[in-house]
Amino acid sequence: MQDKEEERSLMKVEEKLKKDGFTADFRVSDGRLHTISEERSKSYAPNEVVIVDFYRFEGESDPDDMSILYALETADGERGTISSAYGTYGDSDALDFLKQVEDLGKNLKKEHK
Repeated sequence: MQDKEEERSLMKVEEKLKKDGFTADFRVSDGRLHTISEERSKSYAPNEVVIVDFYRFEGESDPDDMSILYALETADGERGTISSAYGTYGDSDALDFLKQVEDLGKNLKKEHK
């Protein structure tokens, strides 16, 4: 039987999402979501992004070592992920952007499962 903690590791979830087609890596700057890709670079406004799912992770030995992984889909069909730490160490640009997406009601599509 697989260890429950191992099953919920960030790496395992990222592997599953990649198999489900979430292959792009994203970052946020200047209030827009950007693909991290050498071949092509695209950017999106909050109204062009849907949060498909999200996963929270807590560090084994330190509750302050928490992170969140978002599975996103853009208006033109780009699917990928972005992650951030919680609290003081969090990426405030990314978290602010994702809050705007949530406020637009474009969250938790959950059709990939």
